[in-house]
Amino acid sequence: MQKTWKFKLGIVLLVVCVIAFLAIPVVPFLDLENSVKITLSTVLLVIGEITFWTGGLLLGKELFSKYKAWFNPKNWSKSKSDDKENTH
Repeated sequence: MQKTWKFKLGIVLLVVCVIAFLAIPVVPFLDLENSVKITLSTVLLVIGEITFWTGGLLLGKELFSKYKAWFNPKNWSKSKSDDKENTH
């Protein structure tokens, strides 16, 4: 299956989303003024949300739902056999 540019861009946007969200807890430890830390945290949060939803729209409903469930910490402890039972 040939991957379209929309699919590739959607994956890149989801990766950027994860990076933005993972960078937020690092901000308090940076040697910056408090106002800059607050602004940077807010910008990272907004970028994360925008890239998440834009990537999801580009990937389509099914694939977006799959990745959303995969990134949900509640599903991290489920085994592969649980997933197979739920798909039938």
